Amino acid sequence: MEADFVIVGAGSAGCVLANRLSASGRHSVLLLEAGPPDRNPWIHVPLGYGKLFRDPAINWRYHTAPEPELGGRRVPCPRGKVLGGSSALNGLVYMRGQAEDYDRWRQMGNPGWSYEDVLPLFRRSEDQKRGADDWHGTGGPLAVDDRRHAFPLADAFFAACESEGLPRNPDFNGATQEGAGWFQMTARGGIRVSAARAYLKPARKRPNLRIETGAHVTRILFDGKRATGIAFRQNGQDRTATAHAEIILSGGAINSPQLLELSGIGDGDRLRSLGIDTLHHAPKVGENLQDHFQARLVMRAKRPVTINDQYNSLPRRVAMGLQYILTRRGPLTVSAGIAGAFFKTGPDLASPDIQVHFVPFSTDRMGDALHPYSGFTASVCHLRPESRGHVHAISPDPFAAPEILANYLSAEEDRRAVVAGLHRLRRYVGAEPLRSEWAEETIPGPAVTTDEALLAFARDCGTTIYHPTCTCAMGPADDDVVTPRLAVRGVEALRVIDGSIMPRVVSGNTNAPCMMIGEKGADMILEDTAP
Repeated sequence: MEADFVIVGAGSAGCVLANRLSASGRHSVLLLEAGPPDRNPWIHVPLGYGKLFRDPAINWRYHTAPEPELGGRRVPCPRGKVLGGSSALNGLVYMRGQAEDYDRWRQMGNPGWSYEDVLPLFRRSEDQKRGADDWHGTGGPLAVDDRRHAFPLADAFFAACESEGLPRNPDFNGATQEGAGWFQMTARGGIRVSAARAYLKPARKRPNLRIETGAHVTRILFDGKRATGIAFRQNGQDRTATAHAEIILSGGAINSPQLLELSGIGDGDRLRSLGIDTLHHAPKVGENLQDHFQARLVMRAKRPVTINDQYNSLPRRVAMGLQYILTRRGPLTVSAGIAGAFFKTGPDLASPDIQVHFVPFSTDRMGDALHPYSGFTASVCHLRPESRGHVHAISPDPFAAPEILANYLSAEEDRRAVVAGLHRLRRYVGAEPLRSEWAEETIPGPAVTTDEALLAFARDCGTTIYHPTCTCAMGPADDDVVTPRLAVRGVEALRVIDGSIMPRVVSGNTNAPCMMIGEKGADMILEDTAP
């Protein structure tokens, strides 16, 4: 196989790249994906993500190493292994983060990445249900929709927040992020719009785009220090693909650094310990892992208006399925956070540091059975963690999962913010009119009140909110993994374009920013290869 551009990974950024790089017809593009086509029907049902958390056919099913600050627990780290990547099994929330996030990237020495620079890319990618304005676009490939299921407790939550001084916010991706309101989602007509559906589906018939699934990439091939091809395993056979122009890694924050290390780009001492020859000493590869940590409150509702009630009753479950089949409405259209809020845990903060996901169901862990009672969930997610971890290959075997260590709660600021966030969230949930809607707090329970007890609860029960980033961070320094134009330092014709290049994680869900990174990366490649 050969092409001008070979893209490794058909996830949130990889699908964007495949579309944009092949659009003119001037360049041939080969897209390699380790997983299968996105034919599992649960991918396309918004609430179907609950069925996909442990499916090894389309999920890498990673776990962290024992987390030191979480009592040695190994935290699940699901990642998509399918066309669409993690956008095919995520919670569908459309969130860009704060303007300050991107301005900070620029201030860290990355020209072209300020909010003013990236806003046009968000607008270009978007087909906003509410229409175009200063912040939103229409006509783009990515459908952004409003909810299609009424959840009466959400309105009570908004009113409770207002009574405690947190205003309503009709658009978390607009003028400001602070406030409480409905989330928007990457869906249209009650069907998930993954990166594959948005970007690959309209491009699949282009003669200059070839998509290969079941293609597990094992290493990057080099001629000297120029990346020239890819080795991969497909259907039990070892194969290669040649890139005439560039190779682009879009495997995400877990797989991209692992592949760099397997190919000889990483810390020299670490690579030698694994028996891997060092092509380029790059000690920051796999370092700087950042992820959002969450701790959840679960309340037993007084009224049977939660998804627990519908799912745990066979007649209501059948009705729920029929409603979705016939109208594409109802509980099966719910995202992982139908509503939420952003707030500050201290008056000295310039912007919110906590995100709340307000969910119309409850469970002990995502992917587990729903509770047998009427339950809803409100979680605290710390948006700007100071804790840093890593992702590293543990073997020259490309089929061995890498070591992932997030180091959740290793920074004092992270511990403070989670505890303060739980206190504040309890204030909102305990205010009227929402207080009249629930009978008791079941998790963590009314006995857990002190800072020390809440921190212990977070250590015992807190988990990821599935936003690993920053392991191939861009920057201006000679030892940063990629340049601000996303080229891998120390070699030629190789870029990383995915969520791993973030120098700091954004303040919100990461799927939309990863697609924006794909848009930005495609522009850079086309600019750099223009005749």
